[in-house]
Amino acid sequence: MVEFLTAETFKEKVFDYANNKEWSFSGDKPCLIDFYADWCGPCKTVAPILEELADDYKGKVDIYKIDTEKEQELAAIFGIQSIPSLLFVPKDGQPQMAQGALPKETFEKAISDVLKVEK
Repeated sequence: MVEFLTAETFKEKVFDYANNKEWSFSGDKPCLIDFYADWCGPCKTVAPILEELADDYKGKVDIYKIDTEKEQELAAIFGIQSIPSLLFVPKDGQPQMAQGALPKETFEKAISDVLKVEK
C-alpha cells in the first residue's frame, strides 16, 4: 500500500535533511516517492499505477506520496517545479528524479535499473 509522508515522517524514513548536508538514506529498502497534488490530472493517472506497483513490489520497495500543497518545504528542498515528480531512491547511491505521468513499464524499468530490484 502507498504511504503518505509528512516532513517529519520523511526525515525518519527517507532522509533527515535537517541534520545532514550529504545524502544519507534512512530507509531499510529502496523507495519511490511521488510528489503530487490533488488537483493534478497526470498525478491522478499515476496514482493507480503506484498502487499496483506497491502490491507488485511489496516487501521489496516502499512507495510513498508527498502532497506538494501540504508539504511545501519538502517540495522546495527537492526543487519540485512540475508534478508529478518521482524520486527513485536506491538503498545505496544517489536518488534520481523523473517527471511526468509515466507508464507502468517505465516505472518497472526504473525500479530495476535505478533501485536494483526485480519483481
